[in-house]
Amino acid sequence: MSADRTFAYGAAAGLLGDLVFGDPRRGHPVAAFGRAASAVERVLWRDHKAAGVLHTAFCAGGAVALGTLAAGAVRRSPAASVALTAVATWSVVGGTSLAREAWLIASALDAGDLAGARERLPHLCGRDPQALDEAGIARAVVESVAENTSDAVVGALVWGAVAGVPGLVGFRAVNTLDAMVGHKSPRYLNYGWASARLDDVAGWPGARLTACLAVLAGGDPRGAVRAWRQDAGKHPSPNAGPVEASFAGALGVRLGGVLSYGGRVEHRPVLNDAGRAVHVADVERAVRLARRVNWLAFAVAAAGGAVVGRVSRGGLRRMRTGRGMA
Repeated sequence: MSADRTFAYGAAAGLLGDLVFGDPRRGHPVAAFGRAASAVERVLWRDHKAAGVLHTAFCAGGAVALGTLAAGAVRRSPAASVALTAVATWSVVGGTSLAREAWLIASALDAGDLAGARERLPHLCGRDPQALDEAGIARAVVESVAENTSDAVVGALVWGAVAGVPGLVGFRAVNTLDAMVGHKSPRYLNYGWASARLDDVAGWPGARLTACLAVLAGGDPRGAVRAWRQDAGKHPSPNAGPVEASFAGALGVRLGGVLSYGGRVEHRPVLNDAGRAVHVADVERAVRLARRVNWLAFAVAAAGGAVVGRVSRGGLRRMRTGRGMA
């Protein structure tokens, strides 16, 4: 079986596994990676960029190496290769858990349980929940659903199509490192620089694909394109900007504004100022849009993987032909 078919079958099975079961409840590989990365940090941490570069290279490179070894160990068995791809996809994507957390928060808001919604919000994003009212929490959830659609699903599928299992686990490793050390706190301003920059690079294609698919799958394609073109560049994140802006336009809502992280207040630019304020019901709409984007992304990644596979096989044939002629 060719590598592109292995990815397509395995990724489909992994996405279905995520849809049915959600994240693994125990022994989650991403959690194990996080513990290992924390152990490495305790040894390497210094308040300068060189130490952070070493930390990023060791952790991300180690994840890619393990993925490569695992893929190599089963490459002669098509069934085992598909199974490995399925398990890797199920482990690294998080669309169902993202939707579940969003629904739980929205349900609490619908029931008038603001305290319960505030208590659950840290499961989804790092904002200070006590500073948010109902509208602020609903907006935070929609923004997190948008951004994590790219980070938790689409980006992984893109790199899986390009590089198989090593691409899947490598992308998740980079994204996890950014979440752990990539934020601009005093401790990680220098040490987390490499992880944050690498995450920007790795997330670039997935973020643009997510934005494109939100335009196609949303209810207002023109509004999504307009918001993307006008407002994405105003966002401090080069990847969250296109995703959140396109979701805002597709849903017809305003995102951005004042945020609070760890006691630090940020004034984010408004995305899609032509839209209305976010309502609790928009959480469900954002989740449905994210689901459509995820499956469209799978279709694009599977097709892209087939193209990559054909190009690679063609190059190998040309190399063999050239050696035979020589």
